[in-house]
Amino acid sequence: MKVVAVTSCATGIAHTYMAAEAIMKVCKERGYKCKVEKQGALGLEDKLRDRDIKEADLNVGLTKAERFEPYKDKIFQTKPHEVIKDPNIIFSGK
Repeated sequence: MKVVAVTSCATGIAHTYMAAEAIMKVCKERGYKCKVEKQGALGLEDKLRDRDIKEADLNVGLTKAERFEPYKDKIFQTKPHEVIKDPNIIFSGK
């Protein structure tokens, strides 16, 4: 499975990076490929390419969601604190 995610929070500081870390960790534990775009205080980091989005089996938490419109059946949205608390929730609907 390949997972792509976009993490962001209101201030773009801690939760953006904590959520990204939690998603990457749970994917690694499950043996899944993962790429996380972070939209934080430093701006956009590790921007997902169209190819990344297209090839993903699961897309998590989106900002600038128009990029994901053709793949809306793969989207799972959550709040940063929820995925930090339990990153396995991203797989609950899949």
